[in-house]
Amino acid sequence: MIIKSSTTLRNDYGAISDLAHHEAEPIYITKNGEGDLVVMSIEAFEQREEAIRLRAKLEAAEDARLSGAPSYTLDESRKRLEALYQRG
Repeated sequence: MIIKSSTTLRNDYGAISDLAHHEAEPIYITKNGEGDLVVMSIEAFEQREEAIRLRAKLEAAEDARLSGAPSYTLDESRKRLEALYQRG
């Protein structure tokens, strides 16, 4: 966990930016010794958002499987997709 003060952010933004890009993880910013903000590079943020979206899709698929929705083997899925795309 990377923790920096708001003074560091204010006085040396470039160093915080470089750190965020180099470490690719959130940097916790404190104000008067208390947690205040979290900053991170756009790339790290987008990767985190994509991981959250993927996790939600996996959770939905698992919920569907557990509720009795039909499931298919890899071979069955491939055949279904081939049939679907051969029609077009």
